[in-house]
Amino acid sequence: MALTFTVRRRDPELVGPASPTARETKHLSDIDGLEGFRAQVPCIFFYRCPPHTHAPPAGVIRKALAEALVSYYPLAGRLREVEARKLVVDCTGEGVLFVEADADVRLAELEAAGLRPPFPCLDQLLFDVEGSGGLFNCPLLLIQVTRLLCGGFVMALRLNHTICDAIGLAQFLSAVAELACGLPAPTVSPAWSRELLEVRTPPPVPHHEPDDAAPAPLPPPPPGGDMVLRTFTFTPAAVGAIRRGLPPGLRDTATTFEVLASALWRARTAALELPPNEDARLVFIANVRGVPALGLPSGYYGNACVPVPVLAAVEALTAGSLDDTLRRVREAKATVTAEYVRSVAGVLRKRR
Repeated sequence: MALTFTVRRRDPELVGPASPTARETKHLSDIDGLEGFRAQVPCIFFYRCPPHTHAPPAGVIRKALAEALVSYYPLAGRLREVEARKLVVDCTGEGVLFVEADADVRLAELEAAGLRPPFPCLDQLLFDVEGSGGLFNCPLLLIQVTRLLCGGFVMALRLNHTICDAIGLAQFLSAVAELACGLPAPTVSPAWSRELLEVRTPPPVPHHEPDDAAPAPLPPPPPGGDMVLRTFTFTPAAVGAIRRGLPPGLRDTATTFEVLASALWRARTAALELPPNEDARLVFIANVRGVPALGLPSGYYGNACVPVPVLAAVEALTAGSLDDTLRRVREAKATVTAEYVRSVAGVLRKRR
């Protein structure tokens, strides 16, 4: 039986920076302008009843949000497209959308219904405020804080992905949390520096052609049935079981990402029953903050990730070993240099 509950919302409001900020126009990077980032993306977080506090969570978060927007003031602006589909943000200080709500449901009931995507009640916990869902001239961030009967709360948000990636969003939310806890300023100071991911001259072609790296449409469903969406949780024990299938040299050095990406690539290829002489492609997203030659500063919160392709024959994946596949993934990771990042950015810029 599906879980049903009622949500009572207050009128949406705009929350701007707590003190005056610069009024200026800032250019986004060529990576920010990637077609796949030109979208609003939802996130949802569930919290148990905070101990030793009776302060309404929405009020605490609203105040901390306004304080965080002083240093993250571009988030309070509006996105605009200029010549050649280049993106800029007008730092107007108009603010982000904030919705306070109450729901007649307990966190335990939500947990019993399953807290994994696709979450069936997202539309109740993240209200689509009319006129707010566009890419341009709309708030870059929408937050709804919903208090539950048990004292816990849900914080759901919708972010314009062009302004930051998941790591940048986590950095901003950490700043909000630190200010909510009484810190005078965020531990990490935000850095804009989007010009560091601009394409200034035609870059050389990387080891992997960026045409192959760019995200491609999903392939059609295989014959015999429709695709369905399912969520699988890999516990540490499950990852450990996969890891034990590797030889000792790799077992101790392989990252969790390498283990899971390799296992899933092989499993999906086998499940699709593709012809053995065809190529199977894996594309993963690589964080480039740690690439020294790019010089991205600590606190950079823009999109700092690029798609990376790996190609292998179906037969090599299905008949080969897990460690062979893992080495392919590891080799692809090693190609993510500053030269590669700029090459991908250059191709993406030409496609705009």
